[in-house]
Amino acid sequence: MTYTSQSYDQATSLWLANDLPREFFSHLKLSDCPDTAIDSSFKVGSAAQTSIGLSGLAAAYILSLRTGNMQDVSVDARHAILDISSESWYTVDGQMPTASALDYLAGIYRTKDNSFVRLHTNFPHHRQGILNILHCDPTREAVQAALLQWNAKDLEDEAVKQKMCIAAYRSFEEWDKHPHAAALRGTPPVQLIKIGEAPKRDIKETPRFPLEGIRVLDLCRVLSGPVCGRTLAAYGADVLLITSPKLPDLPALDIDTSRGKRTTQLDLTQAPQNDCLKELVKDADVFLQAYRPGGLQEKGFGPQELANVRPGIVCANLTAYGWEGLWKHKRGFDSLVQTATGFNWAEAEAFAKSNGQPVMDKPEPRALPVQALDHVAGYFLAFGIQAAIAKTITEGGSWEVRVSLAAVAQWLRSLGQLPPDTAFRDGRPLPKRMIPPDPEVAALSVTLHEATGDKRDVERCLRTMTAIRHAAQLSVTPVKDVEAPMCLDRHQPVWLPRV
Repeated sequence: MTYTSQSYDQATSLWLANDLPREFFSHLKLSDCPDTAIDSSFKVGSAAQTSIGLSGLAAAYILSLRTGNMQDVSVDARHAILDISSESWYTVDGQMPTASALDYLAGIYRTKDNSFVRLHTNFPHHRQGILNILHCDPTREAVQAALLQWNAKDLEDEAVKQKMCIAAYRSFEEWDKHPHAAALRGTPPVQLIKIGEAPKRDIKETPRFPLEGIRVLDLCRVLSGPVCGRTLAAYGADVLLITSPKLPDLPALDIDTSRGKRTTQLDLTQAPQNDCLKELVKDADVFLQAYRPGGLQEKGFGPQELANVRPGIVCANLTAYGWEGLWKHKRGFDSLVQTATGFNWAEAEAFAKSNGQPVMDKPEPRALPVQALDHVAGYFLAFGIQAAIAKTITEGGSWEVRVSLAAVAQWLRSLGQLPPDTAFRDGRPLPKRMIPPDPEVAALSVTLHEATGDKRDVERCLRTMTAIRHAAQLSVTPVKDVEAPMCLDRHQPVWLPRV
């Protein structure tokens, strides 16, 4: 593998921006031609390769601080593309999942002003909330008829008031005029903020994996945050995924993103279970959360409260639209951010040009071929967490890591677009989803066994799954062989003994 100039430049810039040593960067090896690894006008291959590469390099750097041993980190761009679409390729007992993470009402609809909106209805309360706004039956036909009574941006504004998930369709030009776009300008995709004083981390142990002995509380759902936790588990961390028994889940995603974690459930509205999480925090190294802005802070788990309870902790926070500006409290997901910030419009225009079609004033939206914002944000979050852990070793302190989907989108846009012919003629399409798996998928997959957990409540035969293996290849300490819990309450809410 050799360096690709833009991936290398972007990775170098982000590495150095977080005060990591320049001399270590030579250990990152990236494959050529990342931008044609997927058929998109955006440089999704470079984004995947850069974010995965940085997360792997940060793991290697932590191991070098703990042991003095150096190693190379290699990332193939096509493997990275399959990694950032991993939810599409896993199997359980030789079968692909029959359930979909996408709700039947979710997607793109036309509006009264000859525009479009994208609805996110994948959780039942979001679906019902949108139906309440529209006053219609739960069918696509009824939703479309109701939406023809609304202008796109009026509906988006109403959804913000009702705390629902809708995005109006915009071009880049329109987005650039939006006040929240102005608030985001200059925000990097990863931010590290020192939030308290603490002694330097003790590094006397000699770990087998970069993050062995690191304890991570993972309070995340859907894709981005869970991908981050899965990555930390791959590098050896004890990741305890905590979900609420009162909130809906997404099994089609959870099976894939929980690989390598232990899973438990706590209802934080109940005082004893809230206290249980507080006890876990006292011995945690990382607190990772991706709930709505302020949601966990209201329950006593904001960054400053966590740093007071556990000096030296790394608090990692993911939001849709960031920490400043008009939309800082707005709920959002990858597909909504793509639609709101201009990506679906620009991708549609590029695709039309590649086919020799006239470019319409307002082309029908075209999404990116993968959930790139979610996955890339997850890897940037893992990179930021590990950069912060390194700082606890070299200088001490408590740290907050911030990543937002909108800032990641802004960074992806800054990489530029490919010529349409290059993007859609030379760019490689994703493999077909099929059983047996496509040979390309099979070659990059690993087999995992279902975890028994410590509740010992599995009475049936344990299952096996195949999944895309981690795309960052560490030359000395390959990622940890892990099990798959395959459910959200397989373990007790306790830490494993430190080795």
